[in-house]
Amino acid sequence: MNKEYLKKVCEGEHERWMKRALAQAYLARDNNEVPVGAVLVDCETGKLLAEGHNQSVGLSDPTAHAEIMVLRKAAAIRQNYRLPRTAIYVTIEPCTMCVGAMHHARVDAVIFGAEEPKAGSLVSQICLSDQSFYNHHLDVLGGVLEEQCAMLISDFFRDRRSQVK
Repeated sequence: MNKEYLKKVCEGEHERWMKRALAQAYLARDNNEVPVGAVLVDCETGKLLAEGHNQSVGLSDPTAHAEIMVLRKAAAIRQNYRLPRTAIYVTIEPCTMCVGAMHHARVDAVIFGAEEPKAGSLVSQICLSDQSFYNHHLDVLGGVLEEQCAMLISDFFRDRRSQVK
């Protein structure tokens, strides 16, 4: 998938899907998880394949990030670990683990809301999507509903810090 294809297929839909990812992030927050949500969309049909949110605390699973949960659900639905012609929408810039999983699943594009300055692996700390050692290319678009996504996670950690005091 190239950026023109992504733009053509998803034009006008980015905010719609990010709002759906935000709804998942609120579910995570309500369960005392870091509020990150994600949805995976089939780019050929424009339909939702899977949605999910962080569940690392509740599942006692360090890999239960929103992106991983979505990839697992979609792979089970398709009965294939490869997920070509898909785009993942996630409220926060993904970490290294999640970007690696997206590459292995052959997701075509990741669209995220807010940057993650400490551990973001697409634009903030390292640009894994640009690395030549991968045999798959991942298109990246950031800043969709950035303010809402950033505010949700900032408020969560501010509230958590105030509870500790």
